[in-house]
Amino acid sequence: MAVYTKVSETEVADFLKSYPLGTLSELTGIRQGVENSNYRLKTSEGRYILTLYEKRVKEEDLPFFLNLMEHLAARAIPCPVPMKAKDGKALKQLHDHPTAIVSFLEGEATPRITRDECIELGRALASMHKAVQDFDGYRVNALSLDGWVELVKKTSARADEVFAGLRAVLEQEIKSLKASWPSDLPQGVIHADLFPDNVFFKGSSLCGIIDFYFACNDFLSYDLAICLNAWCFEHNAAFNITKAQAMTAGYQEVRPLSQKEKSALPLLARGSALRFLLTRLHDWLYPVPGALVKPKDPLDYLTRLQFHQRVKDVSAYGITP
Repeated sequence: MAVYTKVSETEVADFLKSYPLGTLSELTGIRQGVENSNYRLKTSEGRYILTLYEKRVKEEDLPFFLNLMEHLAARAIPCPVPMKAKDGKALKQLHDHPTAIVSFLEGEATPRITRDECIELGRALASMHKAVQDFDGYRVNALSLDGWVELVKKTSARADEVFAGLRAVLEQEIKSLKASWPSDLPQGVIHADLFPDNVFFKGSSLCGIIDFYFACNDFLSYDLAICLNAWCFEHNAAFNITKAQAMTAGYQEVRPLSQKEKSALPLLARGSALRFLLTRLHDWLYPVPGALVKPKDPLDYLTRLQFHQRVKDVSAYGITP
């Protein structure tokens, strides 16, 4: 989350008149994140999150995201619920932006990832994957292999400005992944961006999953690979196999991985690392003017990529081959 588009209390108070959510009491911008403009919204009826969708999110994708959240919430997945306006619509316009209001979730992102939280995350991810099996929405993952190829083209000419030799690393890795990327793994709707700041806890109990605006159809185990990258590396760049073992064990309590999924996990982890390396590199080289959030260091994901390139089999993630 972040704030790119500023709105006034007067504008939001007027906007709220089309919702059965009471009158505005408090409006606070949220700085975290990179995609949309988000505000904490307190009204006479309760607390909510107001999101103005920026250009990076396609307007035609928004019904998919909002319907997905409704679907998951109805199946006891702890995620925001889109609020309907008086005309029954969840998507409106504010400040010339598509805009939605969703329910506010209690809890906080963890300041320090523990083994217990990794178990909880694994269980929740698998539960979400099972819950979407009867969801009839479909969205192509624009940030899979074809998208990475385009991002390499956009960033490679300047990649060595960030790290000497990075261009060669990117070009070699995309060539390797194109030659070996799997095609026959179990698929469904995935979150695709389940970083620690998108998961809320009360104590060590998981109580909320947010920010579904990268959700798409892809390999279910690719979602797990994204989480291994996001949750299981320490600040010194070391991979924590204890956390990885906990996460994958929690996941398999709910949805056991097939042998093909296990075998493919190191490759999927490489792809996940490359995906976030490339998007962070793009944002680092071409930052959005006026954004309140700073671009994230792409080299954090170069380190992760290099780790996965050395992995021989899935036992490196604490899983029995």
